[in-house]
Amino acid sequence: MTPDPPPHRLSALTTYELTRYRRDLEHALTAIPGTAPVRALLHTRLTEVLAEQQARTRLRDTGGR
Repeated sequence: MTPDPPPHRLSALTTYELTRYRRDLEHALTAIPGTAPVRALLHTRLTEVLAEQQARTRLRDTGGR
């Protein structure tokens, strides 16, 4: 089972939606065998989600400056 892509760009998701999508990806990665080709796609999506979360954290910590 792989999670469906979100309905919007990652930058347009709410913090809750982004966190939920991250959890879905992490869960899928633990449930799928290590040799499955789809793991690379899921890992790429997870990397993108983590980058978006880090960007939001940096923006929050700098006050938008």
